[in-house]
Amino acid sequence: QVQLVESGGRLVQAGDSLRLSCTASGRTFSSYHLAWFRQAPGKEREFVAAISWGGSNTYDVDSVKGRFTLSRDNAKNTVYLQMNSLKPEDTAVYYCAAFVQGQWGTRRSNAMTYWGKGTLVTVSS
Repeated sequence: QVQLVESGGRLVQAGDSLRLSCTASGRTFSSYHLAWFRQAPGKEREFVAAISWGGSNTYDVDSVKGRFTLSRDNAKNTVYLQMNSLKPEDTAVYYCAAFVQGQWGTRRSNAMTYWGKGTLVTVSS
């Protein structure tokens, strides 16, 4: 079992930076890949980015390329989403999710094994 808790979401201005954290409990955290999804009001949950279990590989969606960066510290059971140059369209609840190694490359929410409860990011113009 892996429990995930997101933090760091808040109200920011367009152009600001923000770092989200996802802290996990459970001894098997380091064996899972981690992903971030987001869900804007009235929209479906969408994939944002993922990082491999060892932290050496990532992939993300075009809308965040060059602005968002993933990293993880397995010693702290934590993955970070650094978000720069935030835009109003980045406003959403951001969710952390863990998925098994055989699903590397997926962007499907139904491929995730564990989910956090989310943290709200609001970007004002």
